[in-house]
This record gives sequence, C-alpha cells and structure tokens, in this order.
Amino acid sequence: MRVPLSWLREYVEVPAQTTPEDVLAALVRVGFEEEDVHRFELSGPIVVGQVLEFVEEPQSNGKTIRWCQVDVGPSTGAGTDVAASGDHDIRGIVCGARNFFEGDKVVVSLPGAVLPGPFPIAARKTYGHVSDGMIASARELGLGEEHDGILRLAQLGIDAPVGTDAIALLGLDDVAVDINVTPDRGYALSIRGVAREYSHSTGAAFRDPAERLWEELVPGSGFPISVVDDAPIRGRVGASEFVARVVRDVDPAKPTPAWMIARLTLAGIRSLGILIDITNYVMLELGQPIHGYDLDKLQGGITVRRATPGETIETLDGKVRTLDPEDLLITDDSGPIGLAGVMGGGTTEMSDTTRNVLVEAAAFDTVSIARTARRHKLPSEASRRFERGVDPLMPFVAARRVADLMVEYAGGTSDEEYGGALFAEVLIPGIVLPPDFVQGLIGVDYTAGEIEAALRLIGCEVAAADEQGWHVIPPTWRPDLTDKWTLAEEVGRIEGYDRIPSILPTPPSGRGLTAAQKGRRRVANALAAAGLVETPSFPFTTQEQNDLHGSASGEPLPSVKLANALDGQAPYLRRSLLPGLLQVAHRNVSRGFTDLALFETGTVFLPEPGVEYGTEAVPPLAVRPDDETLARLDASLPPQPRYAAVLLTGNRIAKQPGQSPVAADLSDALDAVRTIASAAGVAIDVAQSQRAALHPGRAGVLSVAGTEVGYVGELLPAVSEAADLHGRVVVAELNLDLVLLLAGERVVAASLSGFPAATQDVSLVVPADVPAADVAAALVEGAGSLLESLRVVDDYRGAGLPEDAKSLTFALRFRAADRTLTAAEATDAKLSGVAVAQERFNAKLRD
Repeated sequence: MRVPLSWLREYVEVPAQTTPEDVLAALVRVGFEEEDVHRFELSGPIVVGQVLEFVEEPQSNGKTIRWCQVDVGPSTGAGTDVAASGDHDIRGIVCGARNFFEGDKVVVSLPGAVLPGPFPIAARKTYGHVSDGMIASARELGLGEEHDGILRLAQLGIDAPVGTDAIALLGLDDVAVDINVTPDRGYALSIRGVAREYSHSTGAAFRDPAERLWEELVPGSGFPISVVDDAPIRGRVGASEFVARVVRDVDPAKPTPAWMIARLTLAGIRSLGILIDITNYVMLELGQPIHGYDLDKLQGGITVRRATPGETIETLDGKVRTLDPEDLLITDDSGPIGLAGVMGGGTTEMSDTTRNVLVEAAAFDTVSIARTARRHKLPSEASRRFERGVDPLMPFVAARRVADLMVEYAGGTSDEEYGGALFAEVLIPGIVLPPDFVQGLIGVDYTAGEIEAALRLIGCEVAAADEQGWHVIPPTWRPDLTDKWTLAEEVGRIEGYDRIPSILPTPPSGRGLTAAQKGRRRVANALAAAGLVETPSFPFTTQEQNDLHGSASGEPLPSVKLANALDGQAPYLRRSLLPGLLQVAHRNVSRGFTDLALFETGTVFLPEPGVEYGTEAVPPLAVRPDDETLARLDASLPPQPRYAAVLLTGNRIAKQPGQSPVAADLSDALDAVRTIASAAGVAIDVAQSQRAALHPGRAGVLSVAGTEVGYVGELLPAVSEAADLHGRVVVAELNLDLVLLLAGERVVAASLSGFPAATQDVSLVVPADVPAADVAAALVEGAGSLLESLRVVDDYRGAGLPEDAKSLTFALRFRAADRTLTAAEATDAKLSGVAVAQERFNAKLRD
C-alpha cells in the first residue's frame, strides 16, 4: 500500500519535519513491513510559464516546429537567444507540440532541471535556434502515460502567476511510503486505515474521514435493487449491502485536479479521467471499492445474483469471459453488467459521453470474491480489498463521498431523491477475554489498564471486567479480530513488540532426532563425504518409467496417479528414485558435465495391488480430525518407504598428467553400497541376479541377513540411450528404511584389540554357477569367532580349470581378543571354513 504523505496528513497529525523514513519506522512499530519510498523523480527549476507568441516553422524532415517566446516569471538571469522584458525573463523555446495557443500558461523546465528518466534539461541548439528550456507534457513530468501534447494548466483548472514553482503547484513535491499489508489486515489498504495505525504508533491526533451524519448518508429511493442468491457460500449471501447514488449532469471532460493526479500516481494508480479518478481516489482513501455506471446505459434496475451455466460477460479489459455458477454478478434487464467486486462490464462503463452516473458501493462476501478473482485470473484493486474484508458500515459513506466529489470537480448535481440501498443489520460477535490470558500468552505482565487502553485504542468496545474477564466487541473494520488470541496479539502490538522478551524456551529432555532420522543423515553425509552429489528431484514420473525401474521383471505394477498433476506428461508418483536421477544426469550432460556421481534419498510410493487409495473424504479445514478420522486418512494412503539411490557415469578419475582416465564401473557402485552399509551399521551381501533395466551378468541383488533390500548394476545400453546418456551408467537403489530397521540398535564404537592380526589367503575351486557370496558365507561360518574380516580378491576362469568351474581367492584376517594368534591357529580356522565350503559346494583347494 502506497501512502502519499500529504494525503496522510489530512487525517492524522504528522509534523512537517517528519521524514518518510520516520513514518515508515512508526508503522513498523505497529506491525507493518516497510517496502520503499516513492517520489516524483524530478527537480527544479520547473516553473509556470506563459506563451507570449510563437512562429510555426516547417522543417525538411516534414515536421513543423514552433519557435516560442515564453514568459517564465521574474528575472533569474538573462536567457539564451532572448531579451529581458522589464523584470521578467522571456525565453526562446523550441516545441514540437501544437495543442497550445498564445496566452496559455504551461509548465516550463528551465536549464538545470531534471525530469524523470533521468532527463536533464539544458540550453541546446536545435532546428536553427537555441532552445532555452522545455515546455513539458504530463508524461514528461511523471503525471501519467497520456502524451497528447504539452500540459496546459487551464485544462487542470489552474491559473497561477507566471514564475510560480510548478513542482509544488502540481503536488510533485509529495512523497509516498510503501508498506506491505498482510492478508488479515485489509483495513490498512486505505489512507483511513494507515492514518489510524500511525496514530496508534505515535499518539498523534486522528480524524476519521468516515464520520458523517446518518442523515447525509441515506440515499433516496426509486431505483430498483435486489439480491437473489440461490447458491450462498458457507451459508453467507454474496452481497450483504448494496448502496446506489445518482449524480446527474456530470462533465467527463472536466480536468482531474493536479493534486488528485499526483496522489493517485504516487499510490500507483493511473489517471483515467475525472469520473474514474474520483472512484479510485475514494477507494484508496476509505478502503471501500466503488464502481460507477453510465446510468443512461442501464436497462431497468440492478439485481445481484449468481451466474447461470454457460453465461458470459465482456469485462472492462475487453475480454469475454465464460462464467461459473459460483460467480456473483451485477446484472440489469440486459444481463450481466459486472463481476461483483472484481471488475465491471463493458456495456455500462463510464465514458466521454456519460452525463448521468450511478454510483455503487457494496459489501460482498470475501470468499466469493476471492474465488471469482482467482478463477478468472483477474486480480484487481477492488478484489484485493473485498477478499480481505471491508468495513460493512463504509458503503454509505463512500457512495456519498464519491457523489460529493463528482459535484465539486465534475460539475454534477447529486440527485438526493433517486437512489437505493439494501443492507442487513451489522452484528459483531462479542469476545470474552479472560483476566490473565494476555499475560500468559505474550509473556509480559500487562496491567489491566494497559489491556483495556490498547483494545479501546484500536476501536473495540470494552465492558468492565468481571470474573470471566473483559467482554469485547471488535470494530466493524477489523474482521480479523475473532477470538481471544487475536485480541491478545493486538495488545502485544499496540503496547510494543520491544516489551516482549526474546528468551528461547528450554527444550524438554529426551527430544531430538529419532533413530531413523539419525540413520538417514548418516547415510546421506557418508555418501556426500565419499564424493557423490545429492540431487533431490520431483517425485513425478510416467507409468512406463515406473514399470521399468519399479519392478525386477518390468511387468506393470500399480502406480498412484495424481488427479491434478503439475506436469500432464508425468502424472504418476514414482516407484523408484532412478527416473529422477536419470533426468538430473541428462540435464547435466546436456550442459557439458559428463562425469557424474549422484545420489538421492527420498520417498517412493508403492501401492498394493487391488487396493484403492485416496477414497477417504478430506474433513473440513477448520475442524481438527479425531483419531478415528486420522486413522482412516492414513489407511487411504499407499506405503511410502524412503529409498536411497546412486548413479555414476563418465570418468571416476579424470585424465591428468601421468594418469589416464578411469571410467566409473560396477565396482564404484558397489563401493557406494558399502558406504551406505557402513553408515547404517549393517553388512550388505551381493548376489548375482537379473533385472529388467540392468545389463545381464552385471546386476546384483542386495540383502541384509537374508532379506532383500535393493539392487546394484549397470543399466542396459538401450535404457541409457533413452535418457540421452551415451556412456556406461551404473546404479544402485536400496530400501533405506528397511536397511535401518534391520540394523537395529547401532553400536557406536567397538573396542580395539591390542594384539596383532594374522592374515592368510585361500583359493577355492567351485562350480561357476555358485555365487561368491555363498562361498564367503560358508568360510565365515566355519572359521568361527577368530575371523575378523574376509573379502574376495580374485575370480579366475580359464586355463588350468574345468570349463564349468571358477577359482575364488579370499583374503582372510584373524585376530584374538586375549592373545597373539599363532600361524597354526589361523590355519586351523581357515581350514575349518574350507571344510564347510567343501561340504556345501564341493569346493576344493586350488593347487
């Protein structure tokens, strides 16, 4: 909300020496956010001049200029190419406009002035003359976008002495402060509301511009008005109040006063002619949107009703809009003539031919107006105020104020006998404020007197406190005051936020991250520390991607389809993290980043076959669901476990002096799996398997203690090419929630033995189809507690072995907690493991 200070001073005592920054500081103290300070970006000397004479001179370029002699007032020094006449300066000025006459008073920017742009003015030679200044247009002065020629002061009804400072005369020395008004404080979208808040902050005297005698406000009768609302929203009729006044014999060609144009411009409103300017001016002043109709274009009376299916209206912006049955309309006998509270219709708009005006001021339902504005993507200054709630007592005041201004500045006559009004009794529910509630909520020991004074200051009626507390009736302009909590907030705001202590509460013991949250953080931190980059992605994908990556076989599985998807081409929730990682990899490769090591942790959505989800009705937002309702809502959602996935492509080690590039391969994906296992505190086994999206022979299933938790492998070349990734791509994906569940209670640290380890290797010949993980498990089982670690170091197939056999070499490390092992003890443990492998797989020691 932009607030010109000259306008603000009309309703609250703002000292002359107060700067815009001081005003902003005062408004910040009562809860507003400062945005900016707006000024007319121009500086003097800019004065009133009078055109004494001019000569029209055609030019070779086809343009005709005027060489003017302009009196700019008392002499301030000899001009260029002019002669002094008495004690006035006569300046020679070249002007291209032709809409003025000899004797006209105009605005002259003399050398040294700076106009908006910035556009400095200097004496310069042009068209064979030295132009000693510039005769300015309204647009050049920043008074609007119209540029029909230079600004003639007679058009504005101004007759000031020559040489008068035009900046002050036109209100161009005014300044506006800009504040951010939160949605619950719509009353502050007006000069009236901001002036009241400034008064609250500083104690300055406030004069309410809405204080008028009721006898002055009641319009005459005779104009038919009706409200027919068959589809109320939330049980509330769309229009609770409708006031119509008539002003006759207006002259739409009358100039808008310069001070009004300046104020509207500073407030961010473009001047559109005297009739529309007045309605906008009153809206900004009182916060009550106003609409004016050309009375002679109306057919019959006005009816406020809902739209019928398929009905249309052409709004003031020239667009034909198809209406929704929930839209509230202003209609006459011809049909819709306005979207109530949003925008008027084109058929009855005020124009240059308007002679009689019907002024409308109404109170519309906030929800109805907000929905209409959003439905038609038609935000307006009017809907912005209506959807926040306007003062229900203001339509009478605003309609009379518009009529008065049209009489004063548009030459009209108020028809006091013709008009109309429909209104309901305004009832504001009372609120009980318990005696110690404010102190307990805010944390400040306010006295009873301070609480009462704060509530009365903002306009509340406060009855004397009893055992229940104060009985408070909020003012009509504060629809946001609905309960004891909002009243307490007002006391804190008025008494000053600086009184509220900033003390952090002591957190209760035993709180903090859950074991699962700690585990997920450990895994993510470990992967990042290992050099992978976390890349969160949207959880939306296609059914084809879900089928490919969401199951081992690639067969169709049930997926959750969104009813209102952000992207119509990806309307399903993901069953796997890989589609998102592939998109991220594709985006990076397309931008020249070809060496990638990515990971993501996030939820996937795994609906069970045959179960229908999302059928439970959502309860009303204003009512907290009970436990039974929450249980039903939870049951209507599909399982959403959290997964972890990695993707590597390109080079693991870049080419550099003395080092050839090393491409990422399956071993790097396995290293990432081991990193996850170490951070989670589990041992993850890998066994060869097959998966629809993975390369045969380069895919493995991951398991923890015999429970499958994920997979690892290299993507099929066709899958990589479909994602525009032309190199080798290796991936891994695990059910992170399941991994952490199987990890159980995590041992933070283990005791380190002070005795040395004994290391031995063993090579076993086994059938080629026996997984290495199964052989390793047999060795671990047989070796017993002395075996500290085991890893596969070689898988040999070739000369010296049968065609259907392979040689697996394992590195074993033995250690005892209480002594130094002998070589014989280590050998016995190793042979015990070999014996188990021999029993299970017919394994033989390789010669």
